[in-house]
Amino acid sequence: MNHTFAYLSAGGFLGLPITPDAPSSSESGKPFAVAGVTWDCSVTNRPGSRLGPGAIRQASRMLCDATHPLFDTSPLDKLVDLGDLLLPNTSLESMRAALMPQVSALLDRHEMVWLGGDHSITLPLLRAYRAHFGQPLACIHFDAHCDTWTDHFGEPSGHGTWVYEAFKEGLVIPEAFVQVGIRSSGVREAREFVNDQGGRIYTARELRGRDGAGLQDVIDEVRARLAQNGNPPVYLSFDIDVFDPAFAPGTGTPEPGGLTTAQAMTLLEGWHDLNWVGMDLVEVAPPYDHAELTSNAASTMIWTWLCGRLAACAST
Repeated sequence: MNHTFAYLSAGGFLGLPITPDAPSSSESGKPFAVAGVTWDCSVTNRPGSRLGPGAIRQASRMLCDATHPLFDTSPLDKLVDLGDLLLPNTSLESMRAALMPQVSALLDRHEMVWLGGDHSITLPLLRAYRAHFGQPLACIHFDAHCDTWTDHFGEPSGHGTWVYEAFKEGLVIPEAFVQVGIRSSGVREAREFVNDQGGRIYTARELRGRDGAGLQDVIDEVRARLAQNGNPPVYLSFDIDVFDPAFAPGTGTPEPGGLTTAQAMTLLEGWHDLNWVGMDLVEVAPPYDHAELTSNAASTMIWTWLCGRLAACAST
């Protein structure tokens, strides 16, 4: 008898079937894929994000035929759900060692959306992307927290160290690293790390009260920054706690004063045609969610990104 962890997802994103052995994009004509990374053993506060992939998939079914009202396209016929990757769940290094080869194999087959899981999964993902593309990546990072600490409460690595580690390992281009929504407490060295390395931080305070046309300068500045760095491959790492807890209470480290879902959607829509190569969405913790607010927000962000990618591809 085959046994598997009880928290692994049963149904697919947007109601698609889960097909772990789906053919490659060149064979199937489906360039995009979703996979879950059900790991939450590197959190600093409340666990539960190992249940995030299942909750995001469940919430996504509310999107019905998934036709986007701005981009007028649906990802249903261009997307496969590969299910949740099988990983150890007690050792961070063992998890990362098991994750890397699976990620590398999938990057040869699809453009991926990764469902977390806590934010420690992003470091091995970036390692795999760096190897796949043979160059460091640009990165847009939505988060309440800077994730630039040099240790994880005395341990060498965790969900709050991945940005620092990615910079030190040369996985990202410092000048093309952008943070959005940062607002948590922290010493200056951590708070300003990305700025000090030549990147750009848009704090939640800087974005307060700005929406729609009020965010156009942010959209334009990021475009210009990426162009100045040769429009490299861009990776999106989206921590759901970038949102004010009023919009996304179901997360392990909620921080008041965050972005609205409308602000994030405006930015994703404005950046839809960047040179994206993949994304993750992390830190959805269903045990602390209310009325599925958090998982609904998460599935909508992923859907918006996918439809934007499809619209951009169709126009080229």
